[in-house]
Amino acid sequence: MRLGMMGFGLVGRQLYRLALEDERFEVVAISDIGRPEILHHLLARSLARHGGAARLQGNHLLGEFAGRRSKARLMQAGRPAEAPWDLFGVDLVIDAAGRFRTLEGLRPHLDNGAPRVILSTLPAEDIDRVVLVGVNQASAAAADRIVSAGSASTTAAALALKVVVNAFPLVHASITSVHAYTSDQSLQDYAGPDYRRSRSGAENIIPNDTPAPRWVERALPEAKGKVSGFALNVPVPAGSLLDLTLAFADAAPSTEAVNDLFRAAAAEAPELIGATEDPIVSSDVKGCRQSLLVDLKGTLKAGERLVKLLAWHESLGHARRILDLAALYAALDAQQAREAS
Repeated sequence: MRLGMMGFGLVGRQLYRLALEDERFEVVAISDIGRPEILHHLLARSLARHGGAARLQGNHLLGEFAGRRSKARLMQAGRPAEAPWDLFGVDLVIDAAGRFRTLEGLRPHLDNGAPRVILSTLPAEDIDRVVLVGVNQASAAAADRIVSAGSASTTAAALALKVVVNAFPLVHASITSVHAYTSDQSLQDYAGPDYRRSRSGAENIIPNDTPAPRWVERALPEAKGKVSGFALNVPVPAGSLLDLTLAFADAAPSTEAVNDLFRAAAAEAPELIGATEDPIVSSDVKGCRQSLLVDLKGTLKAGERLVKLLAWHESLGHARRILDLAALYAALDAQQAREAS
C-alpha cells in the first residue's frame, strides 16, 4: 500500500517506523507544517534508538530500518486541501495531525486524490465509520471512505470490556483513563479555551472529559448504556493506564477468575492483548505494541459486586492498530475487486 501521511508528530513517526519494517506498506508522501530539516532530525533520532537511520535528500526523506528502505516526499502543508495526493498515487491517507476531525475537514483529502482517509484519533462527529481493531472490525465495509481508528484509550477500554461482557453479566463500567500528557498541552500555564487544560501538563494531574464511553458503546453494543468515565492527564511522557471499575448484576467474580479471562484472551490474540504478572510501572510500557496490557497484580475485588482492573497501553500500540486497519481495508478492496471481475 502506498501511504500518504498528514501530521508527523509522535504517532506519525511511529507509523513511519512500523510501515518501514512491514513490507506491505510504503510511505510515499508526508505533509506537515514543520521544516523538513527538523522533521528529519526528529525522525533520525527516533529511528537511531531502534537501529534505523534517516537522511534528507532535497525534499525527500530517506529512511532505513530492519533492512528496508523508503523514500517519501516531504510537503510543508498544514491543511488537507493543500496536499496533492493524486500526484503520488496514494492508496490511503492517514491523518495524524489531530486537527481535522469532521467530514468537512477531512473530505479535501478525498478531493485531492486520496481513495480513503484513516483518522488517527476519535472524530468530533459521525463519519463513515469508527473501527476499533479487535472489537468491531467486522463492521468495516469497502464503501467506507472517511474512517477513524479510534484512540489508544478507547481501544483499550473496548477490548477489556469485550472480554468481560462475553463472560459475566455486567451492569456498569466506569473508565478512568490515566493518560500521559499530549502535545496539545502546554508546558507552562497558558490561557487556552478550557480552564483545566490551560494548566501546565508537565506539573499537574489534570482532570478531563473523555469521549471514550460514547464510542466504546457504539463499537460494543453489549455495553450500550453501561459505560461512563473521565480522564486524568498526568505528567509522564509515555505509558498510559486504564483504571476500570466493573459492577456486576450478581456476586462479582473472583480476582483469579477475572485474571484467567485475560490470560486466555492474551493467548488467543497476543498481538492485541497482553497480561503480565510483573509489578510494572508506566515507563515499562514504552514500546508495547499491544493495545491492552492487563496488570494482573492490580485486579481487585471491591465489595460484593465490584471488581477493579488495571491495564496499560502506549501510543505505539495504537499506531500498530492504525496500520492493521489499513491492511483490513486493503483486503476488503481486493475482495470487492475479485467479486467485480
